[in-house]
Amino acid sequence: MTIPAKWRNAPMYVGVAVVVAYCLAPFYWMLVSSLRRTSDIFSTSLIPSPVSFENYRAVFEPSQGFTRALLNSLIVAGVTTALALLLATFTAYAMARLEFRFKRLILTLIIATSMFPVVSIVVPLLKLFTDIGWINTYQSMIVPSMSFTLPLAVWNLTTFFRQMPDELEEAAMVDGCTRGQAFRKIIIPLAAPGLFTTAIIVFICSWNEFLIALSMTNKPGMQTATVAISKFTGATEYDTPFGSQMAAGVLVTIPLVIMVLLFQRRIVAGLTSGSAK
Repeated sequence: MTIPAKWRNAPMYVGVAVVVAYCLAPFYWMLVSSLRRTSDIFSTSLIPSPVSFENYRAVFEPSQGFTRALLNSLIVAGVTTALALLLATFTAYAMARLEFRFKRLILTLIIATSMFPVVSIVVPLLKLFTDIGWINTYQSMIVPSMSFTLPLAVWNLTTFFRQMPDELEEAAMVDGCTRGQAFRKIIIPLAAPGLFTTAIIVFICSWNEFLIALSMTNKPGMQTATVAISKFTGATEYDTPFGSQMAAGVLVTIPLVIMVLLFQRRIVAGLTSGSAK
């Protein structure tokens, strides 16, 4: 029996739907839980009834300090992304285009540094930052975060630069550009899709970082959003504010979703424009 053409792709669509549902289910449950009343927090209904915003009001109470924590997360993640992208762009270009001894070994060492678990470097860094007075500062969170975001950025951009044809720079240099000018005027604009993709990945990693921010700060005014959520307090010492934590989780996730949606358009536009402009 011949399968109709309109049903041939049905398994693919079903598979995609299952994957999407699996990925979105935790966020949906977090959103639903954040809209329940405190007395209904353990309800298992798929739709909150009645809808309540008391958890969101509780999140922004001055005693929680969540607004300041969001600003701290934005500063740490933004600066980490900018520095990692700047350093990784030059490093990746050198790895992809230049020929020098031990290049493969250097790239291997760069990747190897990202394999160390964060917990293995927290204690030495805590001792070092205590000695130099960096505790409760932004740099105490930014510098360690770059230890795992920078290798990731270098690896992604090196692969992207390698896929770009050498003829682009050669043509630019034939027209009178130096290698630096060809890099700035030709390669960087065409590498925008890879740069934006890498920036998004690095920002998400820095935004979600928890262990370093928890270890390097003990003042409420310097804590990031992830740390602030873990320290939310309930009405009593033994009360866990699940509703407030769910609401805070939704608020922390929304900026990432918006950022991906905004930059996705530029990534797609860059990919479809090609390198033959």
